[in-house]
Formats: sequence, structure tokens, C-alpha cells
Amino acid sequence: MAKEKMLLIDGNSLAFRGFYALYRQLDKFISPDGLHTNAIYSFKNMLDAILKQVQPDYCLVAFDAGKTTFRTRMYQDYKGGRQKTPSELLEQIPVIQELLTDLGIKQYQLNDYEADDIVGTMSLMAEEAGMEVTIYTGDRDLTQLASDSTTVLITKNGVGETEAYTPEHMMEEYGVTPTQFIDVKALMGDNSDNYPGVTKVGPKTASRLIAKYGSLEGVYDHLDDMKASKLKENLQNDRDKAELGKKLATIERHSPVELAIPDLKLGTGDPVKLRRLYERLGMKSFLAGLATGGEDDQVKVNYGYIELTEKNLADFKPAGESDFYLEMLGENYHLADFVGFAIKTNGQIYVSKDVALLTEAPLVDFLTGDLVKNVFDIKRTYVGLHRLGVTPQNFAYDMLLASYLINNENNSDDLGEIAHLYDNYQVKTDLEVYGKGKKMAVPEDEVLFNHLAGKVSVIGELKQQLLAKLKEHEQDALFDEIEQPLAFVLAKMEIIGMKVVPGSLVQLQSEFSAKLTQLEDSIYQAAGERFNLNSPKQLGQILFEKLHLPVIKKTKTGYSTSVEVLDQLKNASPIVNMILEYRQISKIQSTYVKGLLDTIQTDGRIHSRYLQTQTATGRLSSVDPNLQNIPTRTDEGKQIRKAFVASEKDGYIFSCDYSQVELRVLAHVSGDENMQEAFKTGYDIHAHTAMRIFHLKSPEEVTPLQRRHAKAVNFGIVYGISDYGLSKNLGITRKQAKEFITSYFDQYPQIKTYMDKAVKVAREKGYAETIMHRRRYLPDINAKNFNVRSFAERTAINSPIQGSAADIIKIAMINLEKELEKRQLKSKLVLQVHDELILDVPKEELETIKKLVPEVMQNAVKLDVPLIADIGYGHTWYDAK
Repeated sequence: MAKEKMLLIDGNSLAFRGFYALYRQLDKFISPDGLHTNAIYSFKNMLDAILKQVQPDYCLVAFDAGKTTFRTRMYQDYKGGRQKTPSELLEQIPVIQELLTDLGIKQYQLNDYEADDIVGTMSLMAEEAGMEVTIYTGDRDLTQLASDSTTVLITKNGVGETEAYTPEHMMEEYGVTPTQFIDVKALMGDNSDNYPGVTKVGPKTASRLIAKYGSLEGVYDHLDDMKASKLKENLQNDRDKAELGKKLATIERHSPVELAIPDLKLGTGDPVKLRRLYERLGMKSFLAGLATGGEDDQVKVNYGYIELTEKNLADFKPAGESDFYLEMLGENYHLADFVGFAIKTNGQIYVSKDVALLTEAPLVDFLTGDLVKNVFDIKRTYVGLHRLGVTPQNFAYDMLLASYLINNENNSDDLGEIAHLYDNYQVKTDLEVYGKGKKMAVPEDEVLFNHLAGKVSVIGELKQQLLAKLKEHEQDALFDEIEQPLAFVLAKMEIIGMKVVPGSLVQLQSEFSAKLTQLEDSIYQAAGERFNLNSPKQLGQILFEKLHLPVIKKTKTGYSTSVEVLDQLKNASPIVNMILEYRQISKIQSTYVKGLLDTIQTDGRIHSRYLQTQTATGRLSSVDPNLQNIPTRTDEGKQIRKAFVASEKDGYIFSCDYSQVELRVLAHVSGDENMQEAFKTGYDIHAHTAMRIFHLKSPEEVTPLQRRHAKAVNFGIVYGISDYGLSKNLGITRKQAKEFITSYFDQYPQIKTYMDKAVKVAREKGYAETIMHRRRYLPDINAKNFNVRSFAERTAINSPIQGSAADIIKIAMINLEKELEKRQLKSKLVLQVHDELILDVPKEELETIKKLVPEVMQNAVKLDVPLIADIGYGHTWYDAK
């Protein structure tokens, strides 16, 4: 007979994590009566997930009753270092408790005790009753409760996956049993709970001592046996602190809870009360779940659809504006499996799993004909149909792009999720229908067809609402003239791809392997022993314990050996530079050389995908693989570009790169006369800035160092750099950095005016905007927290600049594609790397392209200063720079 299951939840911990998981969207989660709801929303989603995972018979959610407990009487500063709980979270706790009651889940708090003590007491009670216990929390303190019948699930990545702690996992992770973990904490102390441990005793030493002596008491029983050392001295001096720490760290498993196990029987909830609560909170997605009988319901709305087959294909009669949806399972639509398609036309919905039908005459005529077709994602759909040999025409509306422009804080590419944002709950999300990861599976036909029918219906149903919103935001031109036309350009770029010579990559792989072996030997020789170079723990021991390099930063598990730390130790020992070089080449080898070899498709090309709705600034990003991030600062990184070649044997890879486009945009939007003068007269802008901030008379007087400093200030200002950030970048004092910035604003006064105005406008509107009306919402612009608010202010300053630069190159891409087609050139646009366009050019068209591309790029938009584009070309991408 299966054991009954008990689920115990640390309510405060989950509410806290839920609150901060959606903290950046705090201003979006507000009920009609002004209550913040981000923690409530996250808590409910986490609760649903854990209930589905555990499927308990009994459940309790424990909360803290207040700040004063028996521990604060024992130690006044217990948890004293914690920041005050935000009022926006405090106001949600009572509503979470109300939600639990309405769901039929027992919630409980106990004066003078913490939630941990309630969980500890009830877990012991359940264990003694022979139950299987699961504890769900974000607090590792509760891992001391793990046992043969109790598993502690710790949330990872905010509200994402969980890590299961059992006695075996505790031994593997910390080298101690769950109850011994109390003693480890007693020795090391706890910064979060603000109680001291023994001086200079961290987790590693504490775990070693407890593993050796069994307990805190065992450590002190054997203190006299220890050799004289600083550790022994600290243990002696801080014994009172350690013993106090053990009392504070120990969860009370016999707290006076007035609960019995039958009280925790999971109830069915009260749907009437839940409906009222969800309506009060404005949580329409939860209301939709109630309306359809819960989240396990596979079909939300039953559509009247016709299944298309070869037998009835002749009856397909499209007319008027239509909606089309092509389903592929997987993110990379160049390789994803086809699932089916749906069409809504002439008042009828058609669905099918047989995508081969799309190559039959009636559907080819529909897809390539004059009828206007609305789709969810133009680029994905275009590429998918191209794989089937169909080149679609008259795709006139892209729901994904419309939603992205309206609010690019939400960059989901799931049609169901986007529909829910606009109060349409007729269609489920893909996660609900297909699952994710290895569990993804196509459901039975009835569920699949209904899902496809729902998707194709929503495209048309939401079209006018989204277009009206775009018009209200003055974004209709951005949508019609930039983003939608660009989707076709990107689709064609992705389909063409870039030709790669695998042999070049294989040769690099061999060269880098030899270099890595050589570096390994040199590092081991410098260290005086062999060790696992890829283990931060072992590397930390070598650098900081054996070689005694200065400790820059420590983590919970030992010494930090991050790049930032090693950069600060470059001059401390030759081994550091060797390690940095090893890491750099190793990353290039695995990420780019091997990574690129794995992505070459059967046509000998790499077909990267461009994410058009991923960034808040509007910049494109490249994935599968990321060709925008191939390193260019090191020779090893640059060598990779030699593998990318022109399609024709004597052809060229042609590059055209905007020169300082963001600074030119800054000069335009700020209207600063001095900066505009520099660009209009063709000055080197960094030398011009150096002349002004260093009070020099001519560019010839500017030293390379002064130009470098001026360049750092120029680009730093765009990103709202502080005197601290500038001092760190340049290796100068904060006073010098502050003087540079002050002098900069003296010479370019209208830039300071622009920055102040940008922040002021963002505070008033809640968003920043590019010259093309692309919005960047800034929910934290009025936040009370200084750091959070400051980041939003910097974003308000740089988003219009970055976003406008992104818009400019998108316009250039669209215009260039039109020119290439109009002139019937064989040259193809194959890659975009931020401010740079790369083309595959036949030899006979090179002279034409040399004139055409910079001309198109420089005339993409009209600014108050000229746009300049620099060219380069060669038989490989490496040679083009």
C-alpha cells in the first residue's frame, strides 16, 4: 500500500521569491483597486506546479507570525541585517493567505515561532505517522529536516526548477548529514539571519570539522588535541558564538502547534470565493482556468473545423482576408518537425496534420496568390513554407511583431501566452499542450486540431485590437514600414545562410588543441602539481592556498576564480595570465570552433536565426549559432572568420559598417551644436572630444592616451556611466573621472540637457522612445530603491540612442534588399552584426556593391549629422575587415 503524502510549504520564502521574480514588472501587476499582485501571481503558479508534481494527500503552508520570536529574545540582532520588507510585498501576504483558504489549503502561523519551526514540527509528526513528506522552500536552512522519508525541495533560479535535498544529496553537497548541517552553520554563522560564527571559519572549514568530529560538541571535546593554529585560537575565543549559533540554527521540531494531521487534508476549494477573489484581483488567466474546469482540461473552446485531406482538398475555397498558421515543434524552425497547419477563410476553419497538402495546387495558389493573409510570425512561417518548396506572398499582418512593439518587455513567442495578455483565453499555451524539453509530445488529433483552430482564430480576432494600439502609440509606421518588411529580409537571409569551409575549422581545432595542451603543461609547471584546471574549487586552492595570491572575493563554496577576479591578479603571478589565455582559447574552441562545426547543414552553410522580438532596444540577436558574438579582440577569435567564404570561388565577402552611429544619433537627439559641428566637419570625434576636455588647440596635440580616455567618456556617456564606472574602466581615480565627465558636459552642454530631459519624460510617461517611436517601458523609473531607480534612469537615456541606431540599420537592410532585387543583382545580404551589414558578392558585381551599399546605408534616414559607412571586402569574412 502506497504511503500517504504530506506537502509542507514555507509560505514566506515562496512569497518573497515570487515577488522578486516579477519585481521588474511590479507596475504591471496591479489589481483594479490598486493592490500589487506580482507575488500573488507567482505564488499561485508555483503552488500549482508543486501540487501537480507531488500530488499530496495533505498540505500546509506555514507563515511567520511576526519579527519577534524566541530567537530574537535569545539574540537581539537575529535577522537584524535584513532590509525592511517592501510594503508592496507585505500588502500581498494576507491575500495569499486568503487565496490558500479559498483553494482548500490549510495555512498557519504561530506567535513566537517562525514558519521553519511549524514545518519542522509537522514534518516530524508526519514522519512518525509513516508518511512520505515533501518540504518546498527557497531557504536552505530547512535542508536540516531531510531524512529517509522527507525530501526538501529548494527553488532554483527564482521560481524555476527545484533541487531535491535528501540525506545522500546533503552528504554529496556538504560532506555532512542533515542534522550535522546545523553544526556547520553554527561554526560558519549566517549572514542572512545575522548571527556570528567562528572568526575566519567558512563553509569548507566548518564542513571539514564537523565531518571529522561529528558535531559542534565533538569539535570542542577535541579542541585540546588540535595543534596550535589560528583556527584553534579562533575556535577557543568564539565558542560562545558557535554555541549560540547552534541554538539559533536549530529548527524547533516540538513547537506548540495546535494542528493534527487530519486538519491538513487537501480540500477541493470554493470556486465561488475563488471567482470573486480573481475578479477582485483582475487575474483573468486564473478566471479562465476556473471557467474551463481547471488546468488539466485539454480543450478550452471547441471550434467547428474541417479536417483537410487529399479527398476533400478540392472543396477548399478561400475568399477575402484570411488567417494562416503553420505549426512546427521546436525553436529552430530551419530544422523543427512539422506538426500541422490551420487556415481560417470565408468563415470556415480548416486544419490538417498533413503538411504535404501545402504543396498541392489549391493550397499553393492560396499561399502564393493575391489574397491577404494574416499570420502569427512572418519569418518563421516564411522559412517553414520555403522548406516545403513554397514561396508565400501577401503576408500582410504579423501578430507577434505587433504585440512585441506594443510592449517589448514581454518577448514571448508563444501565441497562447500573447493572446492571454490581451484577455483572450480561448487558446492554451504550447507548454500546456505539448509540454517542454524531452517531454514534448503531439497530443491526440482532437486536442491538436482544436489547438490549431484556436490559434488561427485568435490571429484574426485580435488583429484590430493590436493595430489600434499601435496607432495609439504612433507605432503603425514602425510596424508597417520597418518591422514587417524586415521580417521578409531576415527570412531570406536565414534561408541563404553563409558558406563555411569545414576544413578551416578542423585545422583551427587541431591548432587550438595543441595550444591548450602547451598551456596546461605550463600552468601545471607553475603550480608545481597537476590538478583539474576546469574546477574552480581546485584552482582556488592552488592560487590562494598554495601560491598565496591575494584573495579578492569568496563565494559560499570557496574562492572566486572569475575572470573579473583573475584580471585583478594579472600582475601577481605569471600563472594568472596563462589561466586567462587557457580559458579564452578553450571557450573559443568549444563554443565557436566545435559549435560551428556542429551547425553546418547539408548544403555546406550555416543558417543562423535572427530574433526580431528578443531585445527591449530593438537590436537583432543571432542564435543557432550566434554569429554576432564571434570574438574579434583576439587573434584566435578572428581566425574563425577565415572559415566563412563567398559562395562563388572568386567571389567576395563584403562588409559595410556604420561609423559611430550611436554617437551620431546622440548628436542628433541632443541637438548639441559642438558635437554636431565635429561630425559635420569630419573631425575624429574622439580627438575632438579630447581637444575639448583637455583644452587643446588642435587634433595634432591629442595623445593616444587622451584619445582613449575621450573615447571611453564618449561611449560611457551614452550608457550613463558614473565617475566610479569610468575610473574603473580607465584605471584612474574617481576624482579624475569626475573631472572628465564635468569637463565633457561643459563642452557638450546640450547633451546634459538631453539626459536630464530623457529621465524627466520617462518619469512622466513610464517609457523611453526612439526617433521611430519604438518604446522601452521603465517600470522602475520611480522606484524607491536608489540602485534600481538609477538603472532605469540610465536606460531612459541610452534606450532612445541604442534603439534609434537599431532602427536605422533595419531601414538600411530593407532599402538594400529592395535595391538588390530591383537591379536583379546576384549579391545577397547574408549577415547583420549590430551596426554592420555583410554580403556575399560575385566578383563581377563588386564595383557596383562598393558604391551601392554605403550609399544606401548613409541615406537610410536623415539626421542633423551625416551617417558614414565604411567598407571592407575579401575572399573570406576575415579578409573583409
